[in-house]
Amino acid sequence: MEVVQKIYICSCWKIYNMKELLTRSLSGFFYILILLLSIFISRYTFIGVFLVFGIIAISEFQKLIYLKNKRLYLIFITLIVLLNLYQDTLYLYAILPVLIFTIITELFLVKDLFTIRIIPMFEKRKYFTSIFYLISCIVFTTLIPNYTGEYQPLIIAGAFLITWVNDTFAYLVGKNLGKNKLLERISPKKTIEGFIGGLIFSLLAGYLIAIFSDILSIEIWLIISIIMSIFGTLGDLIQSKFKRQAGVKDSGTIMPGHGGIYDRLDSIIFASPFLYAFLQILKHVS
Repeated sequence: MEVVQKIYICSCWKIYNMKELLTRSLSGFFYILILLLSIFISRYTFIGVFLVFGIIAISEFQKLIYLKNKRLYLIFITLIVLLNLYQDTLYLYAILPVLIFTIITELFLVKDLFTIRIIPMFEKRKYFTSIFYLISCIVFTTLIPNYTGEYQPLIIAGAFLITWVNDTFAYLVGKNLGKNKLLERISPKKTIEGFIGGLIFSLLAGYLIAIFSDILSIEIWLIISIIMSIFGTLGDLIQSKFKRQAGVKDSGTIMPGHGGIYDRLDSIIFASPFLYAFLQILKHVS
């Protein structure tokens, strides 16, 4: 009788795991499908989808830091619309100052990640961080493919692809070869070996994108790969720290098996301002 019970429990557990894997796979598939379709259909579908993603992510982030401020949605909508519609006109007067404040805010978050146990989020800093970390990072993600004044969907699609490759192989390499923890108190499963594996495969992804496209050189795509891998990992760790402070596993439940939109975008949005800055330097130097 005991053997039968064990077999039954094992069977139920396997069925549960299969259902969870199927749910996670379908959820991830539709997320990637919607995202890539929005990127390649037109600039405006991409902005529109990220407008929706951004509103959801802001809601999820506010729950993590215990903030309720409806004005943040208005600020986000205003920034994403105005800066995208008047990117060239507003570059010196709005985009560049926002970019500087965003990068400074992100660097402070990186400092807090490594130096203190809890990221200080008193009332004024909650508001400032929401604007110059989450909101502006999402906006810069939408500005990347149009940084030259001409919409180039492959650049942002490539950035997403490199980020996904980095996350996937960091997990696989870390799971099979990882022995040394990267930052155990924040993310116990992340390892140094996994980070290196993710970086190596990101470089390979960037190289392949350069080979099969003619937008940017191999050297530029390799630099983009390094930016996305390093800052994407930092973005993931910072989000993990916010979740740990809030005492939750995921930022939301909108994507079954994956969590929230903020969970899916944490790496790409954190890296985006640094990528945008690099592309602007490239544009002005060349």
